[in-house]
Amino acid sequence: MFEIHFGQYADGLQGQGTLQRRMRRAPDKIWDFVSPIVAGLDYEYVGSGLGQTESGLTLRVYIDGPEGITVDDCARVSSQVGAALDVEDLISSDYCLEVSSPGMDRPLFEAEHYQANVGKNVKVRMAIPLDGRRNFKGLLSDVSEEQISVEVDGELYELAIRDIESANLVSHFGG
Repeated sequence: MFEIHFGQYADGLQGQGTLQRRMRRAPDKIWDFVSPIVAGLDYEYVGSGLGQTESGLTLRVYIDGPEGITVDDCARVSSQVGAALDVEDLISSDYCLEVSSPGMDRPLFEAEHYQANVGKNVKVRMAIPLDGRRNFKGLLSDVSEEQISVEVDGELYELAIRDIESANLVSHFGG
């Protein structure tokens, strides 16, 4: 089953009264397979998440472009990625494919994504707790190849990128 969604956020359908479980980074085999398809269609492959949602098992593919992303862009990518995934059978059970822009609460997957957003507020959920906590919301202050530094309430936390379950920019509206 394929669905097309525009403006999704990594932690659910915000503003629509639905609750969805968090996405985790999709396995490398999916990234390695989907990335060249998206690039071949002249879009930036931001990344993919895989997890359980209200729709069941869901593969969420994030794309971007210099002029942003439209619903037609999402449909184009969904058609190509969905057909290719069906042929390769990389996901052994039924799943829902969602193709989306990264939205204002852009998901962060790679060290390069974090580096491009130093100085911005982020929300990070760790797969492995650090000092007894899994959730960190604060200023992204530094990035290396293997870890990020997030300042939360005046305290600096060093978080290993490999241990991050999900991370997003935190958008601010108004002043």
